[in-house]
Amino acid sequence: MSQELDELTKAGFKTLYTSEDVDNALAKEGTTLLIVNSVDDCAAWIARPGVWASLGAPIVPKYLVTVFDHQHPAIDTARDRMVPFPPSSPSIALFREGSLVHMMERHNIENKTPQQIAQNLAKAYQEFCDGYWLYSSGIKSTYHVLDLYGN
Repeated sequence: MSQELDELTKAGFKTLYTSEDVDNALAKEGTTLLIVNSVDDCAAWIARPGVWASLGAPIVPKYLVTVFDHQHPAIDTARDRMVPFPPSSPSIALFREGSLVHMMERHNIENKTPQQIAQNLAKAYQEFCDGYWLYSSGIKSTYHVLDLYGN
């Protein structure tokens, strides 16, 4: 699990371990991207590069957090917040002011390329995020990996 955790924390994600961590992260003002990460999963190996690439979009979520699919009770609380969607690993959820506004379930991730995932997320960021620029934290240039708009 350490490699998968390192990949996301290097990209600026905070790992959530408890129900309280999840509640506090999703209660923050602005937008929060929550990744339900999976260790032994081919779809997760596609999802993570897609998420990283999405961080090269002009507008991104203000907060980046992750839970692992085996971390109870953090995963239970995160999944409770994703209702009406059934539990899915991996999955990618965008919250605004604590409300779920965009969701990519496992079936939306499988058989996609990282670029397609990044494009999907970039469109959601444009619609729901409030102009927060990850560049201000010095991370953006590192994750300009894929052309988000297919050019």
